[in-house]
Amino acid sequence: MSKAEILQELPKLTKEDRKEIRLKLAEFDPDEWLDEDDPLTEAEKALLEKRLKDMERHPEKSIPWTEAEAQLKARFGT
Repeated sequence: MSKAEILQELPKLTKEDRKEIRLKLAEFDPDEWLDEDDPLTEAEKALLEKRLKDMERHPEKSIPWTEAEAQLKARFGT
């Protein structure tokens, strides 16, 4: 299948199929999926690292993404 054929078929795929394709593409070029126009600042990176370490030290404080997403939607809407 040619690139043109693939691009023509993409809009026909389900949202779940497109997500699966994005994840697979990210495996091939993980750094290419970063937003180069708006990279994280050093302070943002440090904050993420701090929160990840806290999560690793205290996993009992964590909640599954589905629960966090539901809470965010309830609070801020979709």
